[in-house]
Amino acid sequence: MLLVAASIFVFAGMASMSLTRPSGSDVWTAFAVWIACALAGAALLNRYLPAHDRLLFPLAMLLSGWGLVAIYRLAPSFAERQALWLVISVAALLAVALAPHILRWLRIYRYVVLALALLLLLATIVFGRNPSGFAFAPRLWLSLGAFYIQPSEFMKIILVAFVASYLGEQSTAIRADARDGGRTRAFSPRLIGPMLIMWLLSLVILIWQRDLGAATLFFVVFLLLLYLTSDDARILLGGALLIIIAAIVAYHLFDVVRLRVDIWLNPWPESDGRAYQIVQSLMAFGAGSIFGTGVGLGSPGYIPVAHSDFVFAALAEEWGLLGVICVLSCFAALAFRGLTIGLAPSGRAFHKLLAIGLTMMLVVQALMIMAGVLKLLPLTGVTLPFVSYGGSSLLVCFTMTGLLLRLSAMAEPARQAEGT
Repeated sequence: MLLVAASIFVFAGMASMSLTRPSGSDVWTAFAVWIACALAGAALLNRYLPAHDRLLFPLAMLLSGWGLVAIYRLAPSFAERQALWLVISVAALLAVALAPHILRWLRIYRYVVLALALLLLLATIVFGRNPSGFAFAPRLWLSLGAFYIQPSEFMKIILVAFVASYLGEQSTAIRADARDGGRTRAFSPRLIGPMLIMWLLSLVILIWQRDLGAATLFFVVFLLLLYLTSDDARILLGGALLIIIAAIVAYHLFDVVRLRVDIWLNPWPESDGRAYQIVQSLMAFGAGSIFGTGVGLGSPGYIPVAHSDFVFAALAEEWGLLGVICVLSCFAALAFRGLTIGLAPSGRAFHKLLAIGLTMMLVVQALMIMAGVLKLLPLTGVTLPFVSYGGSSLLVCFTMTGLLLRLSAMAEPARQAEGT
């Protein structure tokens, strides 16, 4: 029933697009692809993983279908490629969710997987490219023929799995170090060491790739996991101090960071220049009012790169405040279900931390970009999960959802046993 409701919503969006765009057949092809993915995914999950959480997959499909409608509205030339990536992403979700030993492999071979991720990061630093072709744009992609992949996206899963495995094994010792005989040890190596290592890794990503969003996201999610493991509030204070130090250094060293901070503080003097994008985003929010201008009836094309970084502003203009509330509600529901999986009485610290880490990775990323386009935070360049254009982002978001589905199926028997 949830997928039926999502199908009606996406159908209405596609129908509106077919009326406002001459290329209606392409719109219906994308809708057919979306329907096929939804039906195949639901059928296979119900058959082979009957105990999975029944809300996660419909949420992912609803947001991705909404994203397809938005991409056809904003950049029709990219929509077919996004539909192809949707097929690949749903296949990855099913492969991960239905693999019986995927969680054990992530835990046992965490160092091998981490080494591969670091090699990919090194390859990006050396051989990285930017599809836009601009000389001074960050080179965050690796080219595979006509396709581009962004290794920092795949590192989200790998780093969360590695950190969850490490902290899961060390959780007892970390708590013992955090409260030794009633006294808190402020400089326990098990607490300070991992935090400094992740901070340095985030600095490497920021310095060599100028990827402010990935660096911030990695460190914030790791900080939350370390705090949950240690139950020591000073972890958050120390992490916040490290973020402030890194931000000050980055502001003075990198033009892209300085630009984003300056236009965040006061964009209006340069509203027709460097701050044009964020100013147009704010105007789109104002134009949307409560009910929006209607699908295909607004002017979100004035926002540069609206189909990627600023898709939330485009949705706000044409769907209004009600659309904004719907997007926020979807991510709130995703956060609730993911944290519920993480807090289930499964008895495995690795599973709990992995579920919470994956959920926080999706939700914190969404909050970062939504706050950025509203000028509540400086822009970080991350995408809106499931909605923004980007094959690597879509693939990783669906893969993380597949892992959450697998974890939910393992947590459900324990939850039922506790209830009885």
